Amino acid sequence: MGLPLLATFLYRLGRFSFRRRGLVTLLWVALLVLCGVGAATLKGPTSDDFSMPGTESQQALDLLKDKMPQANADGATAQMVFAAPDGGNLNEARAKAAVERAVAELRAAPQIASVADPYQAKAVSPGDARVAYAQATYKVPPIDVEDASRDALTDIAGHARDAGLTVELRGTATQAMPEQSATEVIGIAIAAVVLLITFGSLVAAGLPLLNAILGVAIAMSLITAATGLIDMSSMTSTLALMLGLAVAIDYALFIVSRYRHEIAEGRDGPEAAGRAVGTAGSAVVFAGLTVVIALAGLSVVGIPILTEMGLAAALAVVVAVLIALSLLPALLGFAGRRVLGGRRRWLRGGPKAGKTAMGEKWARFVLRRPLPVLLLAVVGLGVVAAPALDLRLGMPGDEVASPSTTQRKAYDLLSDGFGPGFNGPLMVVVEGGAAGAKADAQAFAADLAKMPDVKAVTPPVANPAGDTALLTVVPKSGPSSEATQDLVNDIRDQAGALHDRSGASAMVTGQTGMLIDISDKMAKALAPYLAIVVGLAFVLLMLVFRSLLVPLKATLGFLLTVLATFGAVVAVFQWGWLAGLLGVDTTGPIMSLMPIFMIGVVFGLAMDYQVFLVTRMREEFVHGASPDEAVAIGFRHGARVVTAAAIIMIGVFAGFLTSGESMIKMMGFALAVGVLFDAFVVRMTIVPAVMALAGRAAWWLPRWLDRVLPNVDVEGERLRHRLAAGAAGGADAADDRDRAFTGS
Repeated sequence: MGLPLLATFLYRLGRFSFRRRGLVTLLWVALLVLCGVGAATLKGPTSDDFSMPGTESQQALDLLKDKMPQANADGATAQMVFAAPDGGNLNEARAKAAVERAVAELRAAPQIASVADPYQAKAVSPGDARVAYAQATYKVPPIDVEDASRDALTDIAGHARDAGLTVELRGTATQAMPEQSATEVIGIAIAAVVLLITFGSLVAAGLPLLNAILGVAIAMSLITAATGLIDMSSMTSTLALMLGLAVAIDYALFIVSRYRHEIAEGRDGPEAAGRAVGTAGSAVVFAGLTVVIALAGLSVVGIPILTEMGLAAALAVVVAVLIALSLLPALLGFAGRRVLGGRRRWLRGGPKAGKTAMGEKWARFVLRRPLPVLLLAVVGLGVVAAPALDLRLGMPGDEVASPSTTQRKAYDLLSDGFGPGFNGPLMVVVEGGAAGAKADAQAFAADLAKMPDVKAVTPPVANPAGDTALLTVVPKSGPSSEATQDLVNDIRDQAGALHDRSGASAMVTGQTGMLIDISDKMAKALAPYLAIVVGLAFVLLMLVFRSLLVPLKATLGFLLTVLATFGAVVAVFQWGWLAGLLGVDTTGPIMSLMPIFMIGVVFGLAMDYQVFLVTRMREEFVHGASPDEAVAIGFRHGARVVTAAAIIMIGVFAGFLTSGESMIKMMGFALAVGVLFDAFVVRMTIVPAVMALAGRAAWWLPRWLDRVLPNVDVEGERLRHRLAAGAAGGADAADDRDRAFTGS
């Protein structure tokens, strides 16, 4: 099947699914059951091992696992932080007895491997002795810490509080696996309300939701089954769940909307389903391809967990496309004319007869004043984007947690007692030269102690072979500060001098070193990722629209969305603007994973809106409408559903602002404003303004390029010609087409 036949193939698929709806539905239900059985039988354990191939911190960790496995235990950890009452200290008999009693209880707690007594480990704050901590190590990794073990930790802390101490907890063992939040349920509820208002029919509103739930269930089952075959992270399915739900609703929304339009034109069910899938379905295919490109492009970052998440989410998108093209027309067959809506006026599902739709009114307003509207929109986004010039990426930890959490309170107590850098110590691994690892490490430790931002350096500990040593550097500054990042760079520069002098090598690692390397790697990957995703999408959109200007405008508009979103995120989460209103308790560097995720998700949704809105414009232009009239008609038919799709996504993402976790708040805010900017400012304002200014040139394509590029016929022009030519055959011709599709 060649690309020019795509619309024809999808038309036949839509007719076949509508007419053989029982068979198609049964096949999808059987697939769901099969995937569920596969997930139940093949499900394997997930892993939270995080690796970053090619970074110095990962190389150091690998060396530790090989040379000093006892220093690189994978067990979970917990810090129980004690603070004396005002005016007292932890060396007093009563306070010391309470601390030692808590340590004894900790040693007897479930899954505990070892506990360091604060008094023996010199973990009492020097001078005032007001703060101390007990370091506990577990026998199991963080993901395997049981709820009973966490409950025991909380109970022990409670006993020490009853004795008059302030006690807080932090560490990997205190972080329970995220519970399934109500965000998805809230998102589905918002989607249901918006779809009901959009379509004016409970049946029409329910079909996209049913499609989305079924698609996500199949995709999640396949991902779960894959855990029994390959090692996967417990976070792999997160993006797949969020994006699979989003695009499945979007794709079904557009096809149902086109089906209702065809029914309103007087066509029967099978023909309306065929035309809806042949036209809107073609747009779904190419919109899905752009999303898959964006998600698969996450592999360029070189972080395995991002590659896994991207490919898993791409699978969810593929399932959403297949369901929209085949199961949805079958469900439309069961629904019949009930998708057209009820008789209640408040559920009219569109403008009253004889009245112009709001989308068309807005388009004609822009068409009359394209230049002022374009300038206002671009300048407005530019102003919002200005704070992005101060974007600082990092991997903030407990220091940006909500002040009400025990992790944040523990962080603050340790900072007060031991200094901010105590919360982010650096591990330095020294592989010895001719003099031996311990001697080289001692010399290197002396050099490091002279650095201005170093508070303390521990004596080096060598392995039995004497070829590798480990020392710990405590900075004066906090783990996410620029000073600590500069210190890591300075230590690495000093390591070069050590190698030149003695032949020994030194590498920085540990949690702080790893997070700094993540931020650096993510920052370097942003430009290549954008180039690959936007470049491939430009080619794909050029195939879809047979134009140079339209895909250029689409991709440049998205870049403007990205900059404006970065600017808004920096203003709120880094500068603190409107922080109180949005519930942001602490400002700091922007989470380094956020830009990549935001670009991938918003790019996919943005190209959905671009394809669904502008393909209808091209369809009208190809069939004889003037450029301005094509834009107005495209908005008449597409603006309502694009608006509904965008509002649904904004509502879903904004729900994350209710989270108590700063990182989740940041991601929800970024995705919500990204969709807001792209859907309403770029696609619905800048796009019609540019189309009006360009006129017929918007659809220009050099002849040589037109001959080279395959004609994918997304707007269904060839399909219409074929249908018109075969119209005389009536029902017999339609039956022949269905038999030809099935091969019977």
